[in-house]
Amino acid sequence: MRYYYTPKAIRPAGEVYICDHPIYNSCTLYRDGDLGLAVIQQRYNPKLKCTWWGPIDLKLSGDIYQQEGFRDYFSKNSSVGKSGIYPTVEVRKLMWALRMKPLPMSPWETKFDSRKNSFLL
Repeated sequence: MRYYYTPKAIRPAGEVYICDHPIYNSCTLYRDGDLGLAVIQQRYNPKLKCTWWGPIDLKLSGDIYQQEGFRDYFSKNSSVGKSGIYPTVEVRKLMWALRMKPLPMSPWETKFDSRKNSFLL
């Protein structure tokens, strides 16, 4: 049986960052000086039957930031923003890297390949 992550109390970390990325318009940005790491989460609108990428849940942002391996992951994957765009990772991939239980995956979700800035079905 697989157990999924349930967020704890709201302890926001990071910031909602508005940018001109080709895939998303906003993300949660963890920043340390000039270095930054953008984290995105996929959302779904049932009326329009469409998905989009956006910032992660407030409850998750603090839990991820306080996770034991976050500083190491941040130092390996962050960089200086080029034209206001920082390296991007999807929240589920970050949670797996930090050895956190994942969020439950919905059937409408796709994957984001940050190396190519493209979608994988």
